[in-house]
Amino acid sequence: MLDYFHVSAQASLICSHLLKNIHQLHCNYQFIQRALQIMDNDDDSQQKLKLIIFELNSFILTNPFSNLEYHDFKLISDENSSVLNRLKSMRKTLERNFKLKRYLKTLEFCVTEVCDMVAVTTHALTSVVTPTVLKFTCKGLERELPHLRFSRRFLGNVCEQLDMAAKGSYILNKDFDTMSRFVDRLYDDIEHVRAMMQLCLNKNIDKLISMQIVKELRKCDVGFGKKVEELKEHACLCLVTINRSRDWVTKEMEKMGG
Repeated sequence: MLDYFHVSAQASLICSHLLKNIHQLHCNYQFIQRALQIMDNDDDSQQKLKLIIFELNSFILTNPFSNLEYHDFKLISDENSSVLNRLKSMRKTLERNFKLKRYLKTLEFCVTEVCDMVAVTTHALTSVVTPTVLKFTCKGLERELPHLRFSRRFLGNVCEQLDMAAKGSYILNKDFDTMSRFVDRLYDDIEHVRAMMQLCLNKNIDKLISMQIVKELRKCDVGFGKKVEELKEHACLCLVTINRSRDWVTKEMEKMGG
């Protein structure tokens, strides 16, 4: 359970870091918007070209997603998958012990009832010795199997905690897989635009305002903002899911402790 809290905390940090990078991307995106506004001007002066060059160079400087590497998402996903598998394994073990404890309890009750019935027609010693032997055997099993020492209610509460943690881990894996793909696509889009702008800026300045660069910038202006907003929404939802899941598990642990 401690591993679950550790991994989910690391995932929260990555989501928070991602949101900061998205904010920076919004700021960088304004360079493109300003360049497009300048291009819409009918003025063909050198001052206009210099302003466009300044805005495009400002966008080219950095890719905010450069420090969000794939292995960060992969590392969290791998660790989270490992935690999820351990949670499932623990859940199965507790469920087996829960069933075994219930079976032993039922067996003890049934044998006691049978012994009571037999004692009516046979010797009274049977009703005393046999249940005692059975109880001794059950107690011995509980000593051999530590989980059987706990009450069924306690084991049931622990199973509830494991179920909640496992559900949270499963959702986290799905969310991180989706966000990783979003980040990869946006990173590639940004790199494409940066490379295209750099190519144009490296050529003759009089060819800067060409139909090709305007077309690419318009395309970026239409689809880029939507992709960024989708990623931001997903990162926020992932944070909410992580916090809600941790809160549920914590409350269950507090209830059991109380």
